[in-house]
Amino acid sequence: MDKDITNIISKAATYCKAQGIALHLVYDLPEEVLETISERSKAQSLMYFTSKEMLQDRLQNGCYILKKDEEIVGHIFAHKHMVKDHSVYERASLWVKKDYRNFHLGLLLMHKLTELYKDDFVISIARATIVHHNNELLGMKFVTLSQMSKVLVDTLEEIGKLRDEEHYKYYVNPYFESHIRELK
Repeated sequence: MDKDITNIISKAATYCKAQGIALHLVYDLPEEVLETISERSKAQSLMYFTSKEMLQDRLQNGCYILKKDEEIVGHIFAHKHMVKDHSVYERASLWVKKDYRNFHLGLLLMHKLTELYKDDFVISIARATIVHHNNELLGMKFVTLSQMSKVLVDTLEEIGKLRDEEHYKYYVNPYFESHIRELK
């Protein structure tokens, strides 16, 4: 990670500390919290709808939350997909409460989840320009469908994650990039 991104992540962590916001890796959340996150995903156009059951399933892979007092003010989940015998972790359901945006907390969450799976295959599928920018800051590489193995593209289609490349972009971590054509 280069000096600039290290500095940004450090500032985000310092902001959290000053605001009394704690960062937690969790594998369980109350039903009512999952319901709120699911409803939020339905209401926000940039988020892909995620049912409460889907969120419960994703919790097995880890979820980073930002918590101030008892309120969750940010979250990101790891969504595990199987491509043949390989686990591919998609960063999913990224959200930061409006009052806490513009302090790089989304980038902090993206960084923590990407680091958690740095020795695995990590993919980001998003249409928001800020997410693309943050992916690049985190050292992830933009890849086109033509750069992926056929089995990966077929799996993306099968699981409903194949997106048009005009509106969505795919980014992968360095480990994934080094194996992307070999994933069979």
